Amino acid sequence: MRLQPLIVPGWRNSGPEHWQSAWEACLPRASRVVQADWETPRLADWVAELSAAIEASNRPPLLIAHSLGCMTVAHLPLGIRDKVAGALLVAPADVERPNAPDTLHSFRPVPLHTLPYPSVVVASTNDPYCSLDRARRFADAWGSRLEVLEDAGHINVASGYGDWPQGLKLLAALRRRARWRVPVAVCRTPPLAGHVPPLGSH
Repeated sequence: MRLQPLIVPGWRNSGPEHWQSAWEACLPRASRVVQADWETPRLADWVAELSAAIEASNRPPLLIAHSLGCMTVAHLPLGIRDKVAGALLVAPADVERPNAPDTLHSFRPVPLHTLPYPSVVVASTNDPYCSLDRARRFADAWGSRLEVLEDAGHINVASGYGDWPQGLKLLAALRRRARWRVPVAVCRTPPLAGHVPPLGSH
C-alpha cells in the first residue's frame, strides 16, 4: 500500500532551503503539519495538530520529523501511534538538556516508550541540541534504528543540509520496512448441532 509522507517540522518551522521543504516538494502526496504557533510551541497544541493530520490521512502516514518535531511524534497518544506506518526522526531535540529554552519545557519529560512501528533516529556527533549519548538513549527506548552522521550539526541548513539526498535513501529504506497493520477480526465457526468437543479442547 502507498504511504502518506507527513513532514513534521521543529521549532520555528523549516524554511524554504531546509531539506524538509525540498522533500515536501519532491515526494508524491507529501504534506506538512502546520502548527498555529511556531514561536511558542505548546505540547498539547502540537500533538493535537499532528494527531489531526494523521487521522485525516487517506493512506498510512509515514512521518518525517526534525528536531522538536521528533518529540511531538514521541508524545503521540497510543491510539494515534497505532495508525502510523513508520517514522524518520532526524536530530531529535533534547528538551531536557540544561540549556534548553524555557519555551520548550512543556515537551518534558522525553517519552521513553517503544514506538509500535518501524523508525529510524538520525543523529549527529556534534549536534548542539542533543548529545550523541542522549540520541542513542532515545533510539534505544523507542526501538529505533540509529544512524549516526559525523559532524553534521543539527542536520539543517546551517550545517549544510539542503536537499540531503542521502536522507532520501534512509527514507526509502524505511519505507520498505514500514508495514501497515490491518486488524483482522477473528472468525469463529459455530459448533455443529449436537457436536461434542473432544477432551482437552477447552
